[in-house]
Amino acid sequence: MSVTGRRPLLALATVAATTAALAFGVSGPAGAAPAPAEDTGLLRTVTLGADLGFPSSQATGTPAGIQSPELPPAEQEGGTDRSNTLDRGFARVSPTGVPIVAPTAVDGSPSLMKSFMGLDGFDQRYANNGNQFSVEPPDQALCVGGGYVMEAVNDVLQVYSPSGAAATKVTDLNTFLGYPAAINRTTGKFGPFVTDPVCLFDEGVQRFFFTALTLDVDPATGDFTTTNHLDIAVSKTANPLDGFAIYRLPVTDNGNAGTPSHKGCPCIGDYPHIGADKYGYYISTNEYPFSDAPGIFGNNFNGAQIYAFDKMALAARTKNVNVVQFSKTQIEQNGKAVPGFTVSPAMVPDTAYQTANNGTEYFLSSIAGEEAQPQGFTGQADAIGVYTLTDTASLSAKKPMVKLMKALRPSERYVQPPFATQKLGPTPLADFCSQVDCWGFGPQQAAEGPIATNDTRMLQVYLANGMLYGALNTGVQVSGQLQAGIAWFLVNPGTSPDTASVAHQGYIGVTGHNVMFPAVAAMTNGKGAMVYTLSGPSYYPTAAYSLVGTSGVTGAVNIAATGVGPQDGFSEYAPEGDAGSAPRPRWGDYSAAEAVGSTIWLATEYIGQSCTFAQYQVDQTCGNTRAPLINWATRIAAVTP
Repeated sequence: MSVTGRRPLLALATVAATTAALAFGVSGPAGAAPAPAEDTGLLRTVTLGADLGFPSSQATGTPAGIQSPELPPAEQEGGTDRSNTLDRGFARVSPTGVPIVAPTAVDGSPSLMKSFMGLDGFDQRYANNGNQFSVEPPDQALCVGGGYVMEAVNDVLQVYSPSGAAATKVTDLNTFLGYPAAINRTTGKFGPFVTDPVCLFDEGVQRFFFTALTLDVDPATGDFTTTNHLDIAVSKTANPLDGFAIYRLPVTDNGNAGTPSHKGCPCIGDYPHIGADKYGYYISTNEYPFSDAPGIFGNNFNGAQIYAFDKMALAARTKNVNVVQFSKTQIEQNGKAVPGFTVSPAMVPDTAYQTANNGTEYFLSSIAGEEAQPQGFTGQADAIGVYTLTDTASLSAKKPMVKLMKALRPSERYVQPPFATQKLGPTPLADFCSQVDCWGFGPQQAAEGPIATNDTRMLQVYLANGMLYGALNTGVQVSGQLQAGIAWFLVNPGTSPDTASVAHQGYIGVTGHNVMFPAVAAMTNGKGAMVYTLSGPSYYPTAAYSLVGTSGVTGAVNIAATGVGPQDGFSEYAPEGDAGSAPRPRWGDYSAAEAVGSTIWLATEYIGQSCTFAQYQVDQTCGNTRAPLINWATRIAAVTP
């Protein structure tokens, strides 16, 4: 993802991302020497901030058409300096050496035990009496345990029984975390901006762990104040309906509120991803200065941050909990520093933790993103980063002795993916904005467009059967055509990162079609599944999956739920800047998967509704299946490999 520059304030809405990734800035020389082989981090403390019951009285608002503001003001220009904050583009290059892959067939739904509709755009927009905004993409969080399935997206959540029956009403994340509504449409006051939810259920302590990035805003204007923090919500029991303890960790890293002082900060702790071992709960973020500051690497980027929490203390709702912050995540390559970027922690099935070295947590990363290539962006790479955090049992000690080591290891090639095409279908929002001034520039001729595949960052990681399972988006050549595909990896972590090796690897590519945003999970025996979106001339955005074995992905692209219409949300059509400029479509920015016993639970974005322009003109929710400006949906599925 790369900076697209400042945007003007639009009359109704702007192309708004929900912080899946922040700006990358212009490329420049590396500003830091290679990191030492071992890092012991900085000890901090996080304090219990709230002890809340699960909200039980949420009501759905009455749709009233497009309202103003329909998108968060902090996502629009004007007011606070936010030239490099949440509304980001993705660098587009034409890399050489795009991998040529054999086509994968699309066929059937083997091992699919259940598939049901998750949260959708209507749920997001009209939760909490309609005191919400239109946002995209949704960003799936999924966690399963204790007899419950919990899904969260930007910016709502819901709990289900394993059958798919709703156990709660749709609940907005602001209320869930104890904040005022995103917007009070009666008073006009704004609440904090919550984004990028992720969650897991930890079998060892029988708790749900939920994390999101929260940015403070001016209640009167909605502008960002630059202060932001990670919310860590830990369930009080194995039943999420019994409520959550909330910890709030500042991540501005400007020396205030107990944070270290980093170059160019105040900064944002973007794109949190999570994992756990026997002793620790781990969050990684990407740190970007709020301003145009060059950052440590000269490209408006300070590298990935890793936060290691004392998991047992979190589960016990201890008032003060140890957390060790690691900032030296860069890896040496040919004598130069490769910034750590989206360093994804590993989850585990059941209680299959790695207990060697007094407790070990693993991470994987990729190095083809613009942030990871400050000395010249090529959009391609043939190595991945392997990180090992050892002595995690000491996280509960007065002076933790955890140590972080990392190394780059050779891998198959992966490259910046192209946009994904989608099947042609009805686009009532496009038709509407071709006749009505939706974006402040007068009516804009609009038509169905592509959907974003973002970049090559490593997505969800799982440790199972002694291997690290990971996957990312990549460009592939399939049957002579450039498509968005998936690169997957099974990594033997070895005794240390410099002895790690890619044991198995491969690609998923479909002739004439695209697959994107994979999330993989595996059971203790190494069997699992990978979920993603399938889209192209023959498929509206569709929830799909592949089965995974001990040697990697096996078989065809399988269907969990076929899409029934095209993406018809505001980012498909709203100009990025001046009238007539290109929009920046959004999708993703990640899917989710979790292994529970012999079942792999999956969640990804797809389109589960369709309606005509005539229907939309009468009812802009098309029978409560969408919101006026967004029509995304999510699908939850379960497979037994």
